[in-house]
Amino acid sequence: MKNSVHLERQIQQVASFEELVSNKFAGTINAMCWDRILEGDFAEIVNKIECNDTIKIIQVEELLDLELSEKGIVARQVLLNDLKMFEEYGAAPVLNIIQNYERDKEDTFFTTDVYSFHVDRATVPTDTYLCTYYGATSEIVSNEQAKQKILIPEIRSELKSLYQEEEGQEFEGFLSEYFFDLHYKLIDDACVMQFDVGQIWKLAIDYPECPVLPCIHRAPKEKSGEKRLLLIC
Repeated sequence: MKNSVHLERQIQQVASFEELVSNKFAGTINAMCWDRILEGDFAEIVNKIECNDTIKIIQVEELLDLELSEKGIVARQVLLNDLKMFEEYGAAPVLNIIQNYERDKEDTFFTTDVYSFHVDRATVPTDTYLCTYYGATSEIVSNEQAKQKILIPEIRSELKSLYQEEEGQEFEGFLSEYFFDLHYKLIDDACVMQFDVGQIWKLAIDYPECPVLPCIHRAPKEKSGEKRLLLIC
C-alpha cells in the first residue's frame, strides 16, 4: 500500500549505515530507512539451514559451514557484513529464521503478540533495528492513524474486569505489567505500509524521556510454507 501523508511526516530516508545510526529522532520523525537493493540468493540459505523450531537463531559458524552456489555465497557475505557492521557499532544483532511467532489464542479479546500493532519499550535510551532478507516483511502505521487500545472505553472496561482479579496492584501498573499499554487499534481507512526486503529500518522505542513518539509496527502474517530471514537488534 502506498505511503500516507501521515507516514511521510514520520519517516526519514538515509543513504548509508552511518547516517542511519548517527541521525537522531526529533520532531515527528520516529522511523528511519536505509533503502538497499541486495544481491544474492537468500532463499538458498533459508532452505539449507535446518529449522525445527518456530524460530531459529543462526550462528556465524553455521553460515560459514554452508555449501552454497555463487549467488548463495553473495547472500551469505551480505549477512556477514551486516552482522559485522552492527557489532562494530556496538549493537548485538541477531539473525533469525522464522516459521512463525507465538500467537495468543484466537478467542483472546486483547492480543498482545507481535502480530498486533504495538510499540517496543525499554528502560534506557535505545532503538529497534530490523532488516528482512527473505519472506514477509514488517509493517508500520502512523501514530495519527492508531489509538492506544487501553484508551478505548469498551476495551478499558474489559481490562478493568480482569484487573479486579489482581490484588495489591494499581490499574496502570497492571496494564504495563501485561503489556496492554503497548498495543494499538487502527482507525478506519488507516494506511499501513509494508517494508521492502533489504531495507534496514530504525524504529523509535518507548523509553523514559524519549523525545519522540514510539513507532507503531507489527510482524507480518507469514506466507504459507515460507519462512522469513530477519536481522533484529
